[in-house]
Amino acid sequence: MTNEAAAIGLTHHGSEDTGLGNRGPQSKSIVVPYGFWLFVLSDMVLFSALFATYASLIHATDGGPVTNQLFDRTNVAIETAALLLSSFVCGLAIIAAKRANLFWTEIWLAVTAALGLVFLFLELREFAGMIAIGAGPQRSAFLSSFFTLVGTHGAHVTAGLMWIGTMMAQIWTKGYQPHIMRRLLCLSIFWHALDIIWVAIFTIVYLIGTLP
Repeated sequence: MTNEAAAIGLTHHGSEDTGLGNRGPQSKSIVVPYGFWLFVLSDMVLFSALFATYASLIHATDGGPVTNQLFDRTNVAIETAALLLSSFVCGLAIIAAKRANLFWTEIWLAVTAALGLVFLFLELREFAGMIAIGAGPQRSAFLSSFFTLVGTHGAHVTAGLMWIGTMMAQIWTKGYQPHIMRRLLCLSIFWHALDIIWVAIFTIVYLIGTLP
């Protein structure tokens, strides 16, 4: 009976034949990056839906202001430069962390956060200016989609800034432990993903959207 049970996989030895016997779960060094990539991809799906919504509503202005009347390319260019530079500096922070250089890791993370704050300040100023002239999200379907798309990206940047502050504190107090390095790598992936999404927003919303 034992041999028959083993043959059909009802015993422990049978499970080993499937390759699943004593392996157990994968290590965190594999699970954490894999899971975080799934999160980033799901975020890309979210923004794809927001881009599609914006594209379908761009002409639904209800007689209100249109893109050429609202967007300041100079302001947006400064925003873009600040975010692109912050992504580069974030890469420098990762290099410093891999070399276990605490001073430069903290400095580069602080600079990344400062550039992110510049980006957020300019974005909020743009929003405030639009609302002040009656071009808030309730004015038209176009403006609702615009505020939702750009505002969702801004909310992600805000979350990233809080994450940077948390990582700076953890690195300062706990050093370069493996789980700290995994979190820092995930932060870097998240920040670069926000950079890619903003390039798409800049191109589709502000650049192409303001062409004559």
